[in-house]
Amino acid sequence: MDIRVLVATHKKTRMPTRGCYLPIQVGAAYGGDFCDVKDNTGDHISDKNTSFCEMTALYWGWKNLQADAIGLCHYRRYFTRRAIGNVWKILVTEPEVERYLQQVPVILPRKRNYWVETNYSQYIHAHHIQDLTLTRQILQQKYPDYLEPYDRVMKKTTGYRFNMFIMQKPVLEAYCSWLFDILFTLESQLDTTGYSDYDRRVFGFVAERLLDVWIEKNKIAYIELPVRSTENQHWCKKIAAFLLRKITYNKAQKD
Repeated sequence: MDIRVLVATHKKTRMPTRGCYLPIQVGAAYGGDFCDVKDNTGDHISDKNTSFCEMTALYWGWKNLQADAIGLCHYRRYFTRRAIGNVWKILVTEPEVERYLQQVPVILPRKRNYWVETNYSQYIHAHHIQDLTLTRQILQQKYPDYLEPYDRVMKKTTGYRFNMFIMQKPVLEAYCSWLFDILFTLESQLDTTGYSDYDRRVFGFVAERLLDVWIEKNKIAYIELPVRSTENQHWCKKIAAFLLRKITYNKAQKD
């Protein structure tokens, strides 16, 4: 089985280069030269990287790679066999990926649980509500069969994040055709005037939520693997920021 797992990076850093792993420089249209593979070759959207994030790597892989399975991870986040130990020794290997994909067509990261937030409320507390309002309208107009799954997913407190997955190529073809049609339509309609640099990454954020919708609607079989970060997570700061966004948003609504 020919498997390629893209490792998206915007900077020079240590990354796996053996087996199925293929480091790719994202936003290469803006310059720089620290990867052999860049997302500004062939059919690409590299110049959209500031708003599409790692989705420029996914688009490049979809359009330019010939493989039996294609995946996406990050220079600092990887699928692992377990969540402890030296990350460079416990990365999921190509034979393991092949074994999993012989059982199911998709590998996903373990779900994130927000506990006190739904997928919808977490997003609007962290970003702009109009991102999801427009996304829902686009689904209603172009993919009405996905509207009910979308609403169900938005009400859940768990979801797949990071835009990380490994898919058999036919499944990836179907997913990307649907996903990028929605994202490009959203891009043409969404006014991001006044957005911070962080919030302008909206199309990557929305894509994270749409993955759950697509999986649920199409009843795709999958397995989950743990994700290991190579950087410190600073969970106390993240939790504090999470709660502050919720409190600030609720106060703004009352005012």
